Amino acid sequence: MGARAPRHATLEAWLRWQETLHPRAVELGLERVSSVWRALGAPRPAPLVVTVAGTNGKGSVVAFLESVLGAARWRTAAYTSPHLARYNERVRIAGEPVPDEALVEAFAAVDAARGGTTLTYFEFGTLAALWLLARAEVDVALLEVGLGGRLDAVNVVDPDVAVITQVGLDHTEWLGPDREAIGREKAGILRPGRPAVVGDPAPPAAVEAHARELGARLVRRGREFDLRPAGEGQWAFEDAEGTLILPTPGLAGPHQLDNAATAVAAAQLAARAAGRLLPSGAIARGVREARLAGRFQRIAGEVETVLDVAHNPDAAAALRACLEAAPARGATRCVLGMMADKDVEGFVRALAPAVSAWHAAGLPGPRGLEGGALERRVRAAGVEAVEAHEDVTAALAAARAASAPGDRVLVTGSFLTVAAVLA
Repeated sequence: MGARAPRHATLEAWLRWQETLHPRAVELGLERVSSVWRALGAPRPAPLVVTVAGTNGKGSVVAFLESVLGAARWRTAAYTSPHLARYNERVRIAGEPVPDEALVEAFAAVDAARGGTTLTYFEFGTLAALWLLARAEVDVALLEVGLGGRLDAVNVVDPDVAVITQVGLDHTEWLGPDREAIGREKAGILRPGRPAVVGDPAPPAAVEAHARELGARLVRRGREFDLRPAGEGQWAFEDAEGTLILPTPGLAGPHQLDNAATAVAAAQLAARAAGRLLPSGAIARGVREARLAGRFQRIAGEVETVLDVAHNPDAAAALRACLEAAPARGATRCVLGMMADKDVEGFVRALAPAVSAWHAAGLPGPRGLEGGALERRVRAAGVEAVEAHEDVTAALAAARAASAPGDRVLVTGSFLTVAAVLA
């Protein structure tokens, strides 16, 4: 008998089917995904692997790494999630999203290997990404953890360099109620004898404790590396090797200096692990040219639009700092759409000093908050100037209609909220 025909012919059909394959949307654990990964031949996605975990900043650090290493003429691959406009954004080779045909082929390979094992949407996509990256003949694979770290599907691959960005409170129903519990989960990507960059200047003690238990070597912000201002349009990265004077990062906002410095530390460790030089000019160019949609993304106009995927209180505080560092001439109206399981009240309180009025937008899906329910939770945070809308399109139209030249509209609260504007 010949090989079984692929279950589906199009990317859209595969993705719809994957949403129904497993009874739970999220089920942390490596047993099922590891068994299918082994059935695929346990593909290692690249000779060198950098895995990035953290509550906020993961995507930005991957973007900086992709840009810096690409500027040094490394052939890069990246796996990130979620996507904004197209699923293909999740898997990039040499900075470019892979085509539909490649994803369809990878999905068919995972389906053939899994036998009767069911996989979540994220697990299926992760295995397909690893299969694709292993065939792409790249120098380095940059893998972003989806949720936590220890039990995330990405963690089937042993990283040569681990990165933990800022650790805060999010996904507490899965990762634990406080920073220490969450830090322990994220430290699950560390490996014995291998370096791990910690970009949080005050990480949970659990991260350092786990590193000591494993014998992993920590490279910590504020100890083994740091950053400082260096004049107009510049900043300094400092470590044991010396000082690099670098340009303003291509990703906007004060917090992106932290992410850029974390990425530079990780890029240097990756270069050492590979036995390659990382020219200072490539680092500077990569920092300057990094781009990532939905991270304080500014769209010019008489009424400026700002898109940001922040969705927890720490990210809201960073977003507020961005808004205050680049003030509008007039009012700032916020189009807010959030998931029901998020800390809406904490998010709103963190952002409220920078917002004049709120437009609560309903989001689709079982986790999405309906506009009226979101309005009630915004009011519970102490905000009075808020009105509810059916969806993001309606909320954005109302915010723009209420705005005058010099005002701005902020769209935030979820990847889904920003994606609705970019669609």
